[in-house]
Amino acid sequence: MSIDERILEIRSERGLTQQEMADRLSVTRQAVSRWEHGETAPGIDTLRLIAKVFGVPVSRILELPENNRCESCGMPLADPSLLGTEADGSPATRYCKWCYEDGDYTAPEITMGEMVDVCVGHMATPGSGFSEAEARDYMERLLPQLERWSR
Repeated sequence: MSIDERILEIRSERGLTQQEMADRLSVTRQAVSRWEHGETAPGIDTLRLIAKVFGVPVSRILELPENNRCESCGMPLADPSLLGTEADGSPATRYCKWCYEDGDYTAPEITMGEMVDVCVGHMATPGSGFSEAEARDYMERLLPQLERWSR
């Protein structure tokens, strides 16, 4: 399900009109309509507001797996081909192949700040829906919650 479908689903579950949703978010009805038709996508600050106002995790709106993400960079691990490997060659179910290989981190010396920079470079691309500032803010909030950085 895409972001536009998720926003429509959240609004419909609450029995709201587009105008009522817009009023709660302090945006125009046209903005809600454009989101729901996939013409535009809300920025990360608006996604956080939607999540807060309607009591849903941002990951639900973005359709990110809640517990199935790389514990180093936060990338969703929806496809098994993205998994890193353990020392015995088995899949590393909590890490992506870019962060973890053969039972160890691929860049053991990288700092959290450097990881933020790497992730922002991948997230803030044309058409992604994230500005560089939004991507940086998101990653700076996410990484400290991940296993690699919370130790």
